[in-house]
Amino acid sequence: MTRIALLLACIFMLGTAQAQYDGPAVEACRSYAKREAARDGASVKDVVFERDQALAIERYTRKLGSQFVSSILTGNGAVVYVNAPSAELAFICLLADEKRPVFFEWLPRQDTRSLAQCTRDGELRDKPRPCLETLLQTAENDLIELYAQRFQEANARGAEALASYRKANDEWRQYREAECSRRRDYAPAAVNPDDYQMACIIDLTRRRAVDMR
Repeated sequence: MTRIALLLACIFMLGTAQAQYDGPAVEACRSYAKREAARDGASVKDVVFERDQALAIERYTRKLGSQFVSSILTGNGAVVYVNAPSAELAFICLLADEKRPVFFEWLPRQDTRSLAQCTRDGELRDKPRPCLETLLQTAENDLIELYAQRFQEANARGAEALASYRKANDEWRQYREAECSRRRDYAPAAVNPDDYQMACIIDLTRRRAVDMR
């Protein structure tokens, strides 16, 4: 069975996972992921798993192809790079037993938090602003490209559709500014309120791009 087929089979079978798992499979899979990253030659500083509601294990106890799998660990995590934004991802890890991973794969994650990306590496944590500015520029550029495509579609439909399109964009930007200004007042004690507000703008801009696709 190929890696892609194996992954799809596991995702299809998930559904009865036990939430909030905290057994030995967590560290076993994390160590396995770190070895895989080092083998690929990437400048990875660390691999972290989130200890949240998404971290769960399913007792599988069957074969996938020729490989026996006793359990499947899934959750959210990140690949931490040196002096660069982390890659916030989801993961799936197959284990022969709770201490022996046999397969690991990172998966896309839509609810990526920009503040986490810019604070996981210790070199960025004290001064995350340049990192956040880079992520904001990237998010804005992606959204501008999508806006250009949707503008052409609205323009082809006529003046009324174009006016509605512009109105929606203007009101969304007003909402983004107001919402992130509100959140600024709730910045954690260890986070600069301006950085917290900028992170909010990035996250909402990314979400808008998903909605526009």
